[in-house]
Amino acid sequence: MESKSTATDLVSDADRVSEAAVRELLAAERPDDGLLAEEGSSQESASGRRWVIDPLDGTVNYLYGLPAWCVSVALEDADGGAVAVVLDPLRDEIFTAERGGGARLGGQEIHVSGEERPERALIATGFSYSADVRAEQAEVVARVLPRFRDIRRAGAAALDLSHLAAGRLDGYYERGLKHWDWAAARLIVTEAGGAVAELPGEPAGLAAASPALLPKLLELVC
Repeated sequence: MESKSTATDLVSDADRVSEAAVRELLAAERPDDGLLAEEGSSQESASGRRWVIDPLDGTVNYLYGLPAWCVSVALEDADGGAVAVVLDPLRDEIFTAERGGGARLGGQEIHVSGEERPERALIATGFSYSADVRAEQAEVVARVLPRFRDIRRAGAAALDLSHLAAGRLDGYYERGLKHWDWAAARLIVTEAGGAVAELPGEPAGLAAASPALLPKLLELVC
């Protein structure tokens, strides 16, 4: 087990094994496609398509034995996200989406909750492993918490967004993410009828909710 961005941001053998398994499958089945993966695998695309992989989203949860981690795989083309899969193996749940084809959980169509009122909305977020960034994020929580029903922090962005798509959460926001954290789940949210906005000032922060709720969340997190 090693650390990544900080001493508390960990990577495990399971991350590497999972990434290698996906990489080998894609090399056999889609050799001309590009690849971007969290643990360093990369390949330029000769087909105009690229796979974006988070082989184990929620590594710290996995290492602590907490049941909130998943595998996230997205296919992108020139128009953005095309196909998405988020697998929660512990719950035997698979969230999927294809552009223009809707979002599903285990084959059943899913939709965001449609909640419009902040005081009735359950919001999820996540925190950086950098102490300075966490201090800034605590200030945002102090603004959000009094206005919304409550806040949850599960520790896996792809799962949070997938649960939002399935109506288990009403909103989500987080700064400090990487593209592979949300490449699959973002498409799942939008195909489930949700709205997504990139947070200003960084390349990969996101907020997501039902279309009517998202502007009210953005007022507090931007």
